[in-house]
Amino acid sequence: MNKPLFFLVLCFFVFSSRANVRLPSILASNMVLQQQSTTALWGWGKPREKIKITTSWNNKTVEVTADGNANWQIPVQTPKAGGPYTIVFEAENKIVLENVFIGEVWVCSGQSNMEWNYYNGITSIKDEFSPLDKFNIKLFQVAKATSKTPQDNNEGNWMVCDSNTLKNFSAVAYYFGKVLNSELNVPIGLISSNWGGTPAEVWTPSELIESNTILKDAAERKKPSSGWPIAPGYAYNAMIAPLINFNVAGVIWYQGESNVETASSYTQLMDIMIGSWRRAWNKNFPFYYVQIAPNRYRNYNVGALLREAQTKNLATEKTGMVVVSDLVNDTLNIHPTNKKDVGLRLANYALAETYGLNIGSYKSPLIKSFDVRGNQVVLDFYNADEGLMLKGKKVKETFIAGADKIFYPAAVEIRGKQMIVSNKEVKNPVAVRYQFSNTGIGNIFSKKGLPMAPFRTDEWPLDTSKIK
Repeated sequence: MNKPLFFLVLCFFVFSSRANVRLPSILASNMVLQQQSTTALWGWGKPREKIKITTSWNNKTVEVTADGNANWQIPVQTPKAGGPYTIVFEAENKIVLENVFIGEVWVCSGQSNMEWNYYNGITSIKDEFSPLDKFNIKLFQVAKATSKTPQDNNEGNWMVCDSNTLKNFSAVAYYFGKVLNSELNVPIGLISSNWGGTPAEVWTPSELIESNTILKDAAERKKPSSGWPIAPGYAYNAMIAPLINFNVAGVIWYQGESNVETASSYTQLMDIMIGSWRRAWNKNFPFYYVQIAPNRYRNYNVGALLREAQTKNLATEKTGMVVVSDLVNDTLNIHPTNKKDVGLRLANYALAETYGLNIGSYKSPLIKSFDVRGNQVVLDFYNADEGLMLKGKKVKETFIAGADKIFYPAAVEIRGKQMIVSNKEVKNPVAVRYQFSNTGIGNIFSKKGLPMAPFRTDEWPLDTSKIK
């Protein structure tokens, strides 16, 4: 064969191999598809090529034709939870996806407290290794990546949850999924897309940051890092955008530590981020998040202000917040090691709010109102219908002030779901604060054992200078 002809033949075979039907990494063996829903199957192939797709749960074959840009996508209906099934894609080549399950799928995102796993020191996860065969949980680990523009694929992979794959997977996500699998008795798919140290701006489409003066200013104040991206949209483009065709039940989120120095814009930022994700998925899914834990930050009060901002995000539709201040035994460690109870509290929120199960109390008490009565302040709370309780003999982290803005430790009397707060030095009280500092850990709980969310009744300026 002469060289020009050989070259043409070689080019033909190379082109043909590249023109074969391909799938994004999120569509693979061992995956879980959202049950009883319309979900997409999509990928790439030769322009105008017909692809036959057969799903074994109904033994039906559908056809789709790749467009002129070599893209194709088709909706399919999924049945009730079950499996394993197969999905066969046939064109010039053939792809068979095996061990496919139908169940409930959740995205688990944020920064390091969501990312933290066995290798990061969450050694309690080893207690989960032996009974893993009892649970039908599949794990998808999104690879860390960044991009200036939205991408259509990420080199992640679906894995069966076992003692090897779990070691490198989010502990919070696993514990969340374990409870859902046990209580719902359906397969659970967990998509872990997180990056330690990242501010929320990188998980938000950049155009939404750039078009908002407040958010743009906050983003520009981020200090460059060699360990994680800070540019708006970079993680969203590479680690969220490739997932948006994949139907999910909802999102759990643990992030905020990297936004403490711009806490004043965090409520707005998260509201915009959540909305952008829901629009991208075209689904008003639930978004449950963890309030950041007490920690000694470099600046005064910034942790308290970030937690306050997170509490305000409860005004965003279909959100829920779990409080974890009682799960901290070292405020110098920004990564509390008790991830099991964090996952459990997130799961209880989902079981109650998303799946409608009657699991009892699952929300922490939140301040509802306060009323000054002489030298006392009477405070009422949401999520405390069965009453409040004090753990220990003396109340902690509760302060009261008059118009002079000088706060004194408060005496507290608990009556049902009310707190009566006073101090003999404050004749005319104006404000009450509870656990409102970087490291404060209070000891007031609902009767069901959930910690009260930190709060303040004033809006006075706070010192956020660097701690000396």
